[in-house]
Amino acid sequence: MNIIIVGAGKTGATLAENLCAEGHDVTVIDPVQAHLDPICAHSDVLGFPGSGLDNNDLSEAGIEDADVFIAVTGSDEDNLLACLFAGKNPRCSTIARVRNPMFIKENAFIKDRIGLSMIINPELAAAAEIARLLRFPSAIEINTFAKGRLEQLTFRIPKGSVLDGKNLTYVRTRIEKQLLFCSVERGGEFVIPSGNFELRAGDKASIVIAPKVAQRFFKNIGIDTHRVSDAMIVGGGTMTYYLAEQLINHGISVKIIESDPVRCGELDDRFPEAIVINGDATDKTVLLEEGVTDAGAFVAITGIDEENILLSLFVKEISDAKIITKVNRIAFDSVIAKLDLDSVVYPRNITAEYILQFVRAKQNAVGSNVENLYKLIENKVEALEFKIREDAPVIGVPLSEMRLKDNLLICGISRGKKTILPGGGDTLQAGDSVIVVTSHKHLNDVRDILA
Repeated sequence: MNIIIVGAGKTGATLAENLCAEGHDVTVIDPVQAHLDPICAHSDVLGFPGSGLDNNDLSEAGIEDADVFIAVTGSDEDNLLACLFAGKNPRCSTIARVRNPMFIKENAFIKDRIGLSMIINPELAAAAEIARLLRFPSAIEINTFAKGRLEQLTFRIPKGSVLDGKNLTYVRTRIEKQLLFCSVERGGEFVIPSGNFELRAGDKASIVIAPKVAQRFFKNIGIDTHRVSDAMIVGGGTMTYYLAEQLINHGISVKIIESDPVRCGELDDRFPEAIVINGDATDKTVLLEEGVTDAGAFVAITGIDEENILLSLFVKEISDAKIITKVNRIAFDSVIAKLDLDSVVYPRNITAEYILQFVRAKQNAVGSNVENLYKLIENKVEALEFKIREDAPVIGVPLSEMRLKDNLLICGISRGKKTILPGGGDTLQAGDSVIVVTSHKHLNDVRDILA
């Protein structure tokens, strides 16, 4: 597909890299050549120095032949206007990044009037992910499928756990039947495990499970599942606005530490239920005086990655809080993964997942449709949800008889209001949503799971 991205910032660079890796023809437009150079050096993309608000520049960049147009400049207004211009090509799908909370309230109206295919808000999406983690703090990562009826939960097996040394067959027969282990990470390596795979303390295990069953399973293995009652948030940016609103609505007490007194005043006016502190969180005295050692959760979401990481490492040493760290730059994600930071949220990765899901659905074959897409274990594994259509070739075939690709697991089926953790005798039916976890990349259609 021909894809044009306007904006060569961090998000634009991440999207260009991901979409280029998927085999698409990608053009990035930005008025500053120095912003384009590193993107073109690392990915096989075309850099075009120009403006997404200039019709001549759009024409020269190939808007007439574009299939997807994505505007991710630093200005919401410019993104919306650029998509309006790109909409002159009726077959081109348009996606705009919109961050301002005032605009988000009018999402449906804006989307309809401008004819947008999608509005993406990285801060809002990241805040939603953080809120999910704080409602289930035992998990390192939570992804939802089948409209929330199934979840993919990642957790670390602690020392002394009843799971240590047990194989997956034992877990399903003796501890909990209604779950499937879909991947395990150990020492930087991952495996999609079979029934005789033996778990060890320190493993990062991912399971597919219904939310109610998850509570029971974690209780049975001795892991606390109670949501946090309070959260300390460092940083007062847009993400904090979205996160504080969600946490307060869920009855979680919020304390915000922000160094800018003007922003503190704005947050205090907007969230009278929260405690807003004007202070420098890099001064450990401030954190200690504000009770970080007793906090249920600590969320570092300033605009500086290094600050977020160091603050999280410090709090991990002195507190039992659930710790969540925002990281914008992903060039060192493999190093960050070794720091044992608990949960790390990458807003740019979340944005890329949403857009890749859309692009794959747009180019899919007739047999299915990509409903959800998540990248796991440093992008080495993907979890996808396909909607099965009437003429999909997998319909009615027992799973035990399907010739599936290696390193691929069908780990969930949603049928109406029923959820199925499948065995070999189960079949797929038209209308099902099927969850697949695999190390294979670029699956666009459910038929791609076949060998």
